[in-house]
Amino acid sequence: MQFLYSRYMQHTFPDRVTGVVELDGIGPDAMAKAEVATLTARALMRLKAGVEGGFPEIQAWRRAYSTMGLKPTQYRCASEALLRRLRKNGSLPTLHPLIDLCNAASVAYAIPVAVFDLDHVAGDLEVRQAKGNETYIAFSGETETPDPGEVIFADDDGYAHARRWANRQSRKSAVSAETKSALIVTEAMHEGGAEDVEKLTNELSALIADTLEVAGQTELLLHPDAIFASGKAGGGGRVG
Repeated sequence: MQFLYSRYMQHTFPDRVTGVVELDGIGPDAMAKAEVATLTARALMRLKAGVEGGFPEIQAWRRAYSTMGLKPTQYRCASEALLRRLRKNGSLPTLHPLIDLCNAASVAYAIPVAVFDLDHVAGDLEVRQAKGNETYIAFSGETETPDPGEVIFADDDGYAHARRWANRQSRKSAVSAETKSALIVTEAMHEGGAEDVEKLTNELSALIADTLEVAGQTELLLHPDAIFASGKAGGGGRVG
């Protein structure tokens, strides 16, 4: 399995940097409450100084959504949506230890963190524009067809595993109690994004190793055309 970006994405968003973590051997019984609380507390401290819309990480995503022809305040990237929820509710929902860690890391760094169950991804996973014939399964169970040109995470069978880039993931590859293998994708476009993505990826990998007892394969995609190739083994590196 490869994770990659289309030529359109490479040329349109050349400042995008990505951190990838591949996990194998995940279980649902780990406890991560303390780690999640620590990460969430960092986000809450930052929110005391100002709302998430003023964060440089979020502003960069809003510019990207404007470039895609979307209203940034109508379609928010995942980290902005989580930060908004955290600011209003004071906490995030508890779902699954892996998801809880990823969501908490996302708000701590204000960077989107997507997680895909690899057993439900066919072949490669590419961030590209939709052709208009892909299938997206919403969490409600409804089937949708992304508009032609919309940025999606697409597999080789034509399933869209996320819509509007970092806005909304699909039920098809959502992490559940049965999940054994997963791919984590963190993306940033702000100034200093490469350093922040590296810190986020390393911290998240360490927390997962400590709590879920799973050592992941990590990689940083620092060049627009860099590709992640599955290794099904622990390790790490940089591409680009």
